[in-house]
Amino acid sequence: MAKQPPLQATPATEPSRVDREPDSAAGLLSRLMGEVSTLFRKEIALAKAEVSEAASEAKAGAISLVAGGAIVFAAILVLLGAIVLLLAQRMEPWLAALIVAVVVGVIGFVMIQSGKKKLDPLSFKPERTQDALRKDKEMVQRRAS
Repeated sequence: MAKQPPLQATPATEPSRVDREPDSAAGLLSRLMGEVSTLFRKEIALAKAEVSEAASEAKAGAISLVAGGAIVFAAILVLLGAIVLLLAQRMEPWLAALIVAVVVGVIGFVMIQSGKKKLDPLSFKPERTQDALRKDKEMVQRRAS
């Protein structure tokens, strides 16, 4: 009589590891890994939902900022026009407009230069993070040796 190959267990008929080894270290470790994996997936899903919600709120905030900025810009233009009209009562209108334009131009130039300094690539260097990572590396090296 020909020898038959051993029966292969299918996933539907194979008992789970947890059922086979409820009290063994391997069973507990397997269950722990499964739970950690599930927890990790749920944390990622929660983070995605929070980021999506925060992005929606940021978008609404950005729209409000842009609209408010446009209105404030219009108000500043009207105010500058009023200053020109006020100065035009004491001097020639063209001279009043020139004085206001020069003063506003100098203020704008100073603000642009200040902004350029703040956007210097060196100012974006995460020094505290680098310091913390260096300390973590040193600690791991001390513990490993």
